[in-house]
Amino acid sequence: MNNLDPSVRNSAPLTREEVEHAAAALVAAFAATDTQAYFASFAPETEFVFHTESERLPDRASYERLWQSWLDAGWRVTACESSNARVHLLGDAAVFVHDVRTTTETDGAPSTTFERETIVFARASDGGIVAVHEHLSAQPAQVGDES
Repeated sequence: MNNLDPSVRNSAPLTREEVEHAAAALVAAFAATDTQAYFASFAPETEFVFHTESERLPDRASYERLWQSWLDAGWRVTACESSNARVHLLGDAAVFVHDVRTTTETDGAPSTTFERETIVFARASDGGIVAVHEHLSAQPAQVGDES
């Protein structure tokens, strides 16, 4: 996080409640395919690592272009459930880890994925909280999971 624009950072420590609220808002925006609210949750410098993509996305603008290509192909999120959440407070930053069950639809064909996600949050210069890193990985299949 040292290469973040210093104007993004504010030294006030994060609280568990703030991180949980920021994470819930991010997940809710994703679940609603609310592009504007979803991307407002991320700092411009946020790097994204997704197991479904061959390369890292070095910033929010790169992910926004990818997201738009999905939308153009008829994709949308129909449900997103977060569970097994953990928050690790680190002063003005925090690591949020959770399991995610996501159902998407592309041109009427539904697909459900089970993944693990790590999101690093930091306090912004305006006092709010933004995500500064996101890493999504496949979750091993478990008994009872529907694919």
